[in-house]
Amino acid sequence: MKVFKFGGASVSSAPAIKNVASILEMYPGKKVMVISAMGNTTNELEFLVRSYYKKDQKTAGILQRIKDYHSQIISELGVEQQNLGQVHQLFAVLEERLKRMPSLKFDYEYDQVVCFGELISTAIVSAYLNQNGIPNQWLDVRDSLRTDETYREAVVDWKWSEMLVNNSFTFKGVDLYVTQGFIGSTTTNQTTTLGREGSDFTAAILANLLNAESVTIWKNVPGVLNADPTDFSDTEKLEELSYKEAIELAYSGAKVIHPKTIKPLRNKNIPLFVRPFDFPEQAGTVIKEIGYQLELVPVYILKKKQALVTLSPDDFSFVGIDVLSEVFSFFKSNRIKVNLIQQSAIDLSLCVDEPEVGLESLLMELRKKFDVRYNTGLVLATIRFYNDESLVKMANGREVLMEQKSRRTVRMVLK
Repeated sequence: MKVFKFGGASVSSAPAIKNVASILEMYPGKKVMVISAMGNTTNELEFLVRSYYKKDQKTAGILQRIKDYHSQIISELGVEQQNLGQVHQLFAVLEERLKRMPSLKFDYEYDQVVCFGELISTAIVSAYLNQNGIPNQWLDVRDSLRTDETYREAVVDWKWSEMLVNNSFTFKGVDLYVTQGFIGSTTTNQTTTLGREGSDFTAAILANLLNAESVTIWKNVPGVLNADPTDFSDTEKLEELSYKEAIELAYSGAKVIHPKTIKPLRNKNIPLFVRPFDFPEQAGTVIKEIGYQLELVPVYILKKKQALVTLSPDDFSFVGIDVLSEVFSFFKSNRIKVNLIQQSAIDLSLCVDEPEVGLESLLMELRKKFDVRYNTGLVLATIRFYNDESLVKMANGREVLMEQKSRRTVRMVLK
């Protein structure tokens, strides 16, 4: 049994979905197909939930835009109305949801609305495949994937999920399941999400729990590249990566794989293939257990929307373990991801993801004990397998606010 994951770009239009069908026909046998929301639907749903939460007048217009986009794809696919009952029902549930008063918890409301991108996408693809001779069963992954109540960054309950997944994905009378990435649910059936771009993680979870022979992530790139082609013009494909190297790249911000994807696969020694959906016959990149030291070309990763926060104790005391503990507890409680730290005797500098609500208001508590300085709108640049030429290329004349080097990695906070 194989797990295939198709991202938003691979189902963003009628021709793209027809291409997905042709890929499925190239690979007979049992498969679980994990699909993301179509195109930029998740972004649109984020606009929608913010509008709904603020109770402004844009909500109806945004919803109509989302409906029109999906309706256009349905029309171009030629899916007959009698096969679209699930799609119509999902839109009806979403519309009903938006008529209610939102709760006071934005992260909760976010998950209850944004999940419809994956649900509607999979319902459309499933209907199209069934109508065109590729029999499949649509499954709501929320019935199988149990999580805690950490909305927007839910933690998987592996024990419960293993039992539920194996009860649902039985392959009795069907060789293909179509289901959603990114979403799950609590024990009280409240929808959760696994973090932005979490569909890769879903594919890895299902592969682990179902003991799949492999996972393939179908992308709009030839495989894992040594840089994002939107930022660098001279990229090279990496033929293979070890699990360890893939985790390093994903953790540093490489967009091609969700950071949590690798661990469930490595634990069961399941290979991960990253392959181009436009050229499915190409090998792409394989990520697997490798028993030798990789020597790669420099790999460039840019993580944008970063802030650099520097804290100095008001009483001129040393930055010791007690200060580190207090500061990290603060960032954890506010769900701000710390990506890089640097410590001196009386200064502690942290490169963090910029929060949506703005950094200034969140730092008021720290100002009670620390002198606080910060910059926003920065880039955290990482180079794996760096050399002198790559350092010059990455900095490119920009001001370097913080830098760290190890044997194989250099990381720079750039203005």
